[in-house]
Amino acid sequence: MSKGKILVTGGTGYIGSHTVVDLLENDFEVVSVDNYHNSKAGVLDGIEEITGVRVANHTVDLSDAAAAAKLFESNKFDGAIHFAAFKSVGESVTKPLAYYRNNLNSLLNVIAGLKRQGSGRLVFSSSCSVYGNADELPVTEATPRKEAESPYARTKQMGEDILYDYCAAHPDFSAILLRYFNPAGAHPSGKIGEDAATPASNLVPVITEVGAGKRDTMTVFGTDYATRDGSCVRDYIHVADLAHAHTLALEYLMSDRATENPALFNLGIGEGLTVLEVIRAFERVAEQPLNYEIGARRPGDVVAVYADRSKATRELGWEPRYDVDDIMRTAWAWEQQR
Repeated sequence: MSKGKILVTGGTGYIGSHTVVDLLENDFEVVSVDNYHNSKAGVLDGIEEITGVRVANHTVDLSDAAAAAKLFESNKFDGAIHFAAFKSVGESVTKPLAYYRNNLNSLLNVIAGLKRQGSGRLVFSSSCSVYGNADELPVTEATPRKEAESPYARTKQMGEDILYDYCAAHPDFSAILLRYFNPAGAHPSGKIGEDAATPASNLVPVITEVGAGKRDTMTVFGTDYATRDGSCVRDYIHVADLAHAHTLALEYLMSDRATENPALFNLGIGEGLTVLEVIRAFERVAEQPLNYEIGARRPGDVVAVYADRSKATRELGWEPRYDVDDIMRTAWAWEQQR
């Protein structure tokens, strides 16, 4: 018996597709919405190979209010997980209006659609970028947000603020904000992984593409930061661990256990790794050197951020299962066969 019909926006994207798999494996019915701005329809084949379920995807631009309204008129959902957003930090610096228009309008339209049909449960894909350059590490959910370092990060801060204001005005609408650290890796089956329609910009797929000879080299953006080896520090979380956290968050909302609205959780392994340390992990797993060069700092990058995940463990029962070597091993296996 299904636990409920769940809308996953951005369902053919990297995190979205892994979450669809996890939801199906935990007895939810899933409907995907994705306009393939940065994903490919072929991921639906991989999801079906893993789960045996052919998920329906609606090709809708959720920033279009009329198109989004039509989707909600033809489907009744028990809740939604909202991933659909532009996500490149660097691109957001050069195209800020596109990021504000897409990321904020799509969220507003999803909230409105859920509210109209009376199914006010939403898990929102936020980001550790909302913390900016935090004064203390690791960051907890109580760590104050600081000035956003990019328009992308600001859209996530604004998305959170929209939900805080909306939930205060409509207590029957419940939400969870999940602040991701750095998702990486691929499904252990090797059937799905990071396969964006646009060139990869996140560290791990760039590393594996260089390792596979699909790129000649990669650039480490800055080695003059005040960190162990001068490169930026991030908290890398396996995408399958991140996906399962969404299932647990949804179940948490549906069981009415939340004591705050919105509820807020950090999702990371809880350890910080430098860019150069992640490169070393790839070299260790792949047993080959990586061709990279040192470049200047990149606009929009924070120096260091990693998580205290104890709240998610305590309240959601979430525990990461994979470490950085698992991340690199699954990412490398995916890269070699795609």
